[in-house]
Parts: sequence; structure tokens; C-alpha cells
Amino acid sequence: MRSQGVKEGAASDLSWDTVKEFFDPEEMGSLPDLRVPDASAGDWQSLLDLVVERGWSHEYVEGETELPLPRAAAVLARPADAECPQLRVWPADGILAIFRFLGDEEIDFDVDLRELQGQERLDLFCGFLRALGRRLGKPVFMDPEGSYGDPILAYDAGTDRVVLLMEP
Repeated sequence: MRSQGVKEGAASDLSWDTVKEFFDPEEMGSLPDLRVPDASAGDWQSLLDLVVERGWSHEYVEGETELPLPRAAAVLARPADAECPQLRVWPADGILAIFRFLGDEEIDFDVDLRELQGQERLDLFCGFLRALGRRLGKPVFMDPEGSYGDPILAYDAGTDRVVLLMEP
């Protein structure tokens, strides 16, 4: 499926010069943890619908097998011992988000900081977080790799912006 890319507003939410140390793969780990807390199966379905509506390139994979995009309820109803499915989404060329269906109470995914270097890439990433947060009406947090619950930045639904939560 061809990606239309993320096109969300002209203004930058964050300045690369301000946040670049938080995007340093050597210092922060290359795969920060992103999450939408207090989610539901309906939120997962909204995510799947958003991916299709935006025309973002994607692959749904169970194990090593690529399958058509299912309904969220079907994925979340799998047996507890089943392999965890992944949804790989490219919201823009060269930017991959990997969603894991670990449970319905939280949407969690990873991005690779090596793909998010510079102001243009940061703006695309913030646009992706805004699109997801707007659709769900919820915050989207980014924690350093392995530091769950200690977010660096977040999409703030109240201000409709991605905001820094820590000082550089």
C-alpha cells in the first residue's frame, strides 16, 4: 500500500536543536517505547482505521506470516499463548512504527531514533503522533528505551501539540 505520508500543519511542535539529545540513539537507546495508556479494543480499531484512511504503508504480521489487516477485536481475542502479532506502519518514507498487540488496555509501539534525525524528520514524527492522538483523543507518550513510565515527550490532546516533558 502506498504511503501518503504525514502532513500535519506547517508549524513545528518541537525544535530539533532543543530535543536532539533526546533523539540520540547512543544516549537514549535506539528504540524508545511509545504508548497510549487507558486504551480499549475500540481504540485499537480506531488505530487500524486511521492507518487505512491515511493510506499509510503497512504490514500485519503473525510470526513470519504477513496477513490482511484484521479487526482489532479478532487480534485481541487470540489465545494467551499465541504469538504476539505486529502491525508495521510507515507513516512517511523511511519512518517505521511497530505496534505490538500485547493487550487492549494500552497501545504500545516502537520507532527507531536513527530514522528521526533532523528537523524535517522530527516534524514528520510529531505529525504522526498528532494524527494518532487526535484520532484517539488521548495522549501519546514516548519513554526512553527500557524506562517505561518516565516519558520524555508526549502528544497533549488539550493543546493538540507534541510537548517536551523533560528539560534537555
